[in-house]
Amino acid sequence: MSIKMSISPGVPSPSQSPLSSPPPVSPPPTTLPLRTIPGSYGLPLLGPISDRLNYFWFQGPETFLKKRIEKHRSTVFRTNIPPTFPFFSNVNPNVVAVLDTKSFAHLFDMELVDKRDVLVGDFMPSVKFTGDIRVCAYLDTSEPQHSKLKSFAMDTLKQSSKIWVSEVLTNLDTMWDGIESTITKSGSASYLVPLQQFIFKFLVKCLAGADPSSSQEIAESGYAMLDRWLALQLLPTIYIGALQPLVEIFLHSWAYPFFLVSGDYKKIYEFVEKEGKEVLQRGETEFGLTRKESIHNLLFVLGFNAFGGFSVFLPSLVSTIASDTTGLQAKLRKEAREKGGSTLSFDSIKEMPLIQSVVYETLRLNPPVPIQYGRARKDFQLSSHDSVFDIKKGELLCGYQKLVMKDPKIFDEPESFKPDRFMNEKGSELLNYLYWSNGPQTGSPTVSNKQCAAKDYVVLTAALFVAYVFRRYDSITGDSSSITAVEKAK
Repeated sequence: MSIKMSISPGVPSPSQSPLSSPPPVSPPPTTLPLRTIPGSYGLPLLGPISDRLNYFWFQGPETFLKKRIEKHRSTVFRTNIPPTFPFFSNVNPNVVAVLDTKSFAHLFDMELVDKRDVLVGDFMPSVKFTGDIRVCAYLDTSEPQHSKLKSFAMDTLKQSSKIWVSEVLTNLDTMWDGIESTITKSGSASYLVPLQQFIFKFLVKCLAGADPSSSQEIAESGYAMLDRWLALQLLPTIYIGALQPLVEIFLHSWAYPFFLVSGDYKKIYEFVEKEGKEVLQRGETEFGLTRKESIHNLLFVLGFNAFGGFSVFLPSLVSTIASDTTGLQAKLRKEAREKGGSTLSFDSIKEMPLIQSVVYETLRLNPPVPIQYGRARKDFQLSSHDSVFDIKKGELLCGYQKLVMKDPKIFDEPESFKPDRFMNEKGSELLNYLYWSNGPQTGSPTVSNKQCAAKDYVVLTAALFVAYVFRRYDSITGDSSSITAVEKAK
């Protein structure tokens, strides 16, 4: 999300990127022509409704934005992004779209943009979903509480580094044992639920310091509780692409009340309060947080950022590999077995450049969080590749990452999946433009920015996942939801 997690720059080495110093996110002054921002918001009420129907129903987000790029001959333009009228009367859908890597990078410059309450745009789910407090993800870096809460999250992830790899590998054993058993019985196995159970169990153990097996209900249903909690917050903003007009009428028309999932949230809250005492104690004694602040922020990092992000990203990674017919699996198998020594670790993964590149390329084409927002902190000039635009204080900038990551001025054959795209010197340079974590992959998360501080954990965990698969199997076959065959390693 920020399909996003947070981790400290001081974490013992899961994180060093191939390039140590990111480029400045604010493009330098240029001699590009000054251009009035094209596009409009349309007539009051009618314009937002028309854009909403096209965005969600008739075109879908990517086509909706592509058509406007073509119409305006610009990657920067004015439009409306749902949620919109009539049932979101307190939400202003007007945005300035920034859809190339150069204009999009302004969203990471905290001197230019304010991130206050714009995680999912001008719409913000009720704070009842987070215990009646604004958690760190909704705070701007200028708010004093932001530094305290992000430091707590980064420290929590730093502490988790001691058991992260072992918990991932242990829970992968359980996951793939179950998938194998189901394939033997039924001929195929859906991996979506087993994958979410794997994600939930290792994250709860690593981030909250709590063992899900200590509660049968949490162990069996905790992942589904988080799914429901996430869904009710995000449904007004998510493109579903099926069952129209029912989706438009029933799922995109209003914000959902917290009471529908209050029971689930209470159970997870009480579980973390009881079983995560060590993490919560550090929040109180080392960061000056109340018990309530610690738990609600920890649950947001765990449930929204980490669980939500991995639940989007890992299925796309599995699908990409399992459905490949180009011979990629043989190359991944060779690298996984010949590189990194006998024991998988974050250090051994760094010796597997193809596997890391496949992970990066999957993130490029399927970023866990599709949209980033930022509100102009002041008047400034924003640059695209070919023009400069005047931005006024208070305007909301919106970048759709799936399009930004297909910028043809940066990426060759941007629509194609190229597994070796991020290898070698040229590939390392491209990491400067790999934006999936509220910053470039070569960026460094700090308390003074909004970058996903665990971005390197995400990448290395995904690479660990791939290496594990090809040390266990010679090949896997499947699609976007199921594994139909596995060939055990010889």
